[in-house]
Amino acid sequence: MAAMLLAATRLLRGSGSWRRLRLSPGAPARRPLSSRGARPGVPLSSPFPGAPKPVFASADGQEKFETKVTTLDNGLRVASQNKFGQFCTVGILINSGSRYEAKYLSGIAHFLEKLAFSSTDRFDSKDEILLTLEKHGGICDCQTSRDTTMYAVSADSKGLDTVVGLLADVVLHPRLTDEEVEMARTAVRFELEDLSMRPDPEPLLTEMVHEAAYRENTVGLHRFCPSENITKINREVLHSYLRNYYTPDRMVLAGVGVEHAHLVECARRHLLGAQPAWGSEGAADVDRSVAQYTGGAVKLEKDMSNVSLGPAPFPELTHIMIGLESSSFLEEDFIPFAVLNMMMGGGGSFSAGGPGKGMFTRLYLNVLNRHHWMYNATSYHHSYEDTGLLCIHASADPRQVREMVEIITKEFILMAGTVDGVELERAKTQLMSMLMMNLESRPVIFEDVGRQVLAARSRKLPHELCALIRNVRPEDIKRVASKMLRGKPAVAALGDLTDLPTYEHIQAALLSKDGRLPRMYRLFR
Repeated sequence: MAAMLLAATRLLRGSGSWRRLRLSPGAPARRPLSSRGARPGVPLSSPFPGAPKPVFASADGQEKFETKVTTLDNGLRVASQNKFGQFCTVGILINSGSRYEAKYLSGIAHFLEKLAFSSTDRFDSKDEILLTLEKHGGICDCQTSRDTTMYAVSADSKGLDTVVGLLADVVLHPRLTDEEVEMARTAVRFELEDLSMRPDPEPLLTEMVHEAAYRENTVGLHRFCPSENITKINREVLHSYLRNYYTPDRMVLAGVGVEHAHLVECARRHLLGAQPAWGSEGAADVDRSVAQYTGGAVKLEKDMSNVSLGPAPFPELTHIMIGLESSSFLEEDFIPFAVLNMMMGGGGSFSAGGPGKGMFTRLYLNVLNRHHWMYNATSYHHSYEDTGLLCIHASADPRQVREMVEIITKEFILMAGTVDGVELERAKTQLMSMLMMNLESRPVIFEDVGRQVLAARSRKLPHELCALIRNVRPEDIKRVASKMLRGKPAVAALGDLTDLPTYEHIQAALLSKDGRLPRMYRLFR
C-alpha cells in the first residue's frame, strides 16, 4: 500500500525528465523531440524548395485504356486491355462448347475441360506445366460453357512470352494419352455423382430447363457428359471434334495487364502458322445452326427427403424452374432484360446480409415476404449470341407445389404491368454497381474482353454499358416482358411431382390476364 501511495504522489507532482520538460509561465511553446530543420520559415501550405513537382491523377469520366484488337493473317484475333499491376491474365477463348456437339457424342467439351493443361509436345506432364508457371508466380484454369471454351493463365507480366507459348502448346498440341483420357473419365463420373447428390439443385435444374427450352438443338444439348457416353469418348473422337472447332478463326487470344504490341508479337511467334496435333486440314463440318426455341417440360421424379450431407436434416423440397425466351446479348433488348432480371431479383428465404442483398426486389417483396413456406425464389437470365432465357427458380414443400407454381406465373404476368419508377431506378443502380464491382477483378475483365471480342469482334466499355442501362425506361420493360410472355414456357421440375400442374395448365396461366392456373374440380377428395 505504501508503494502505491508513493507512485501516485510522484505522478501528481511530476518527477525526473517530465519535471524538466514542464514549461514556465510565459515561456514560448516548443516541441523538444521535433527535428530542427534548416528551413524553419517554410510553411506547410507551400511546396518545399527543391522538391520535384508532383503529378496528380485526373479523371474525365472516360476509360483511358480502351480495348485494342488485332487480327492475324490466319484469322486469330488478339485483344488486350491495359491495367496497372505486376501480374497479368492471358488466355485463349474458343468458339466451342456443348452446343456444337449435335453431330458428335455429347460430352466432348466436358472431357476437354478435364484434359486441359495435361501433357503436350513440349511438356511431359501436368506437373511440368505447373512448375513452369510457378517460376512466374502463375496459376492456370480451363472452363467450358455451352458456347465457349476458355484456357486462362494468371502470372507475372515479365513471363508473357512463356505464358503465350505454353497456352499455344496446351491448346494445339495436347497428347491426349490413354492414361489421361482414363483419368478424365474418372473425373467426369465423380462430377456427375456430385451433381446428383448435392442439396443445391440449381445446376441440374439449369441443365433441365435448357433441355426443355431448346429440344435437341444447340444450347439445349447436354452440357455434362451423359453417363452412357463416358466409355465411348476416346482420342480419335476428340481429334475429330478438335479438327473442326479448334481453328484460328474461332479463337481469341485475350490479355489484361499487358502491352498490346508485346502480346501481338508473342501471338505471331507461337500461334501464327502453328501445326496442330490433329493435322492441318481445314474445318470441313462446322455446325452453324441457330438456336431454335421450342419450349416444353422436363421432369425428374426424385426422392429429395434425404439429401442432407451432414447430421442436420434438410427439408424435403420440390424444385420448379419456369423459363421464357428473352434475347441474345447482341440485341438491343438485352439491356432491358438484364434490368428486368435485376428488378425480379430474389434469393433464399434466409439471408444474413444487409443492404444490397436484393431484399427490395419483387421476388422478395411479393413472394418470400408474403409466403413463409417458400424456401427459394430466384430469377436468372441466360443469354447467348442468338437467343436468351429468363427463368424463375422456386422451391417449396411438395404439398404446396400447385400454389407455388401459381405464384410464379402471377409474377411473370406482373412483369408486363406497371413499373414503379423507384424500383426501376433501384434495379438500374444495382445493375451498374454489380457491373463496375465485378470489373474491378482482372480475371473478370479478361473474360469480358475475350467473350465480347469472340462474339462481336469489338468490346463495349463499361461507361457505354452504363449509359445504355441509364436509358432504360418503364415502357421498355413492359415491351420486352409482353413480347416474352407470348412465347411457350420451358418447365423443369425436380422432386416429388405428385401435385405438379400439367404443362398445358402452366401455359394457360401465362397466357391469362392474372396468371391463375385453371381450376380443377374433383368429385371425390
